[in-house]
Amino acid sequence: MTEAALLPLAVAIPLIGAALLAVAGRILPRTGCDVLATATASAEVACLALLWPHSRDLATADLGGWPARLGIVLAADPVGAGLALLVAVLVLAVVVYSWRYFDEPVGEHAGAFPALILLFEAGMAGFALTGDLFNAFVFFELMGAAAYALTGYRIEDPRPLHGALTFGIVTSFAAYCSLFGIGLLYARTGELGLARIGLSLASHPTDVLTVVAFALVCLALLVKAAAVPFHFWLPDAHAVAPTPVCMLMSGVMVELGVYGVARVYWVVFSGAGGIPPHAFRATFTALGVLTALVGALMCWQQRHLKRLLAFSTVSHVGLFLIGIALLTPAGVTGTAVYVAAHGCVKAALFALTGVLLDRYGSVDEHGLHGRARELRPVGVLFLTGALALAGLPPFGTGLGKALGEEAAGHGHPWLLPAVYVVASAVTGAAVLRAGLRVFFGVGPVPRSRPGEEETTGDGEEPELRAPERTLPLPMTVVPAALLALAALIGCLPAVAAALAHGAEVFTDPARYADAVLTGPGAPPEAEATPTTRWTAPGVLLGLLSALLATALATAAVLHRGPALSTGHPVVRTVRALRRLHSGHLGDYLAWLAVGLAALCLALVTQT
Repeated sequence: MTEAALLPLAVAIPLIGAALLAVAGRILPRTGCDVLATATASAEVACLALLWPHSRDLATADLGGWPARLGIVLAADPVGAGLALLVAVLVLAVVVYSWRYFDEPVGEHAGAFPALILLFEAGMAGFALTGDLFNAFVFFELMGAAAYALTGYRIEDPRPLHGALTFGIVTSFAAYCSLFGIGLLYARTGELGLARIGLSLASHPTDVLTVVAFALVCLALLVKAAAVPFHFWLPDAHAVAPTPVCMLMSGVMVELGVYGVARVYWVVFSGAGGIPPHAFRATFTALGVLTALVGALMCWQQRHLKRLLAFSTVSHVGLFLIGIALLTPAGVTGTAVYVAAHGCVKAALFALTGVLLDRYGSVDEHGLHGRARELRPVGVLFLTGALALAGLPPFGTGLGKALGEEAAGHGHPWLLPAVYVVASAVTGAAVLRAGLRVFFGVGPVPRSRPGEEETTGDGEEPELRAPERTLPLPMTVVPAALLALAALIGCLPAVAAALAHGAEVFTDPARYADAVLTGPGAPPEAEATPTTRWTAPGVLLGLLSALLATALATAAVLHRGPALSTGHPVVRTVRALRRLHSGHLGDYLAWLAVGLAALCLALVTQT
């Protein structure tokens, strides 16, 4: 099957599956809906697995037979197609994990949840594969609409509804700003195709309109990516969303925001008339460092396990932003490998947290102290995921981290690699600390400071409503398989080599434009692809991160001494950060406006 057929199918398959479930779900039993959803998700994995080899030299498809200058074009390079394949793999994992996950009785709409999951998948796959800026916005909104509905799926509980409304309003406000930016670009160039906008901008000098348009377009992407200070919605949404939805939001949705920033910059704004490389590099490196450190600090402070994992995602998004801000194929290679493995690890950790919610109706690290001793296999998987998150070789997270550190070390011999080590060690330590306490009962039961308000995660509503039954096999097999896949990404050289080639293609806007506008040509005879193998410094830094994570977690669970005084600078800093995460929608929108203004100012002053 040719790429011209595979590309439209990659978007059509989940849309058709969602439509079938929406209709047939009213008459099919729950098992029938599960079978239909699993078959659709499997077909999507097969389609994208066939597409990925075709994308080596850029696969394109002109929808409706219209040429790219007039119609809509889908374009797949190895990075975009690989990200769409990650989406498909995680959706299949979520569908299998969710077999009989909810308890809708026969006669109600048993197909609603899997139909929304497939609609979510269609939006994510379309966003990764589109070559048109306006249709990227359309797919982005399709993805968002499904995510809002999934976050508030349990309508009988006001907390998910509140989280979904906050998520929807914040991201919708950012989307309107993005649409305004697209309008500015259309007014300047008369084009909507990514490649054609980039070519047209080259004939105009860089001015304030260009900078503001770029900042507005990036705003929605950075909000979806949960970069600081646009991240406030993420922990609130993760705390109340169903576990399978968290697996997708942290596993791949936020990464699509980072991908969108990189794609828009390279294809549209990296040439003459766009954003100068030094301005993009400085601004987004600073944004990445801020996001990585704030996310790690807030992650360490959590006892609500789903919020803890959400802040871990924020921290890793910062590392991904640093990788793309380097503006080198090596930086993109490291980020691509890191994203692929991190998506599997984070989805596995959320799936294992769902086991705790199923068994005990709680995701509170303190309240669950030692209660999950009978779930030792689950605990071993949880600790394995924590070490993988810290960058332990041979997991793909460790390889992606090592490649990113090596790429970042060329311009900043110690600063940026240190951020990689600190962020991965602290987030891994927070997860490791929780696992030691919950599954193995290590150390004393922690005590909260008097008068300190915390989001505990205790007294949650069990999502399965039948904790007395035997734990379903998919709830342990799926996370084990995802962790194994993360290890394979680090152990199979072919995966990283393919992504390294994809990074070369991704960072070559002229090649992308030629493929989209005139069709793929002959590939270059030789390409100097970035290194993709383990190196001694990379292994040592990975071991260092894992050792630091282990030391921090051990010290935390065994600590019996007095806590820091309330007047200590560290305590005051942490409390100030926690107060910023107020849960108030107005505060979050205010920070969104502040972040947009700061982004515009940083770019304008350097352009």
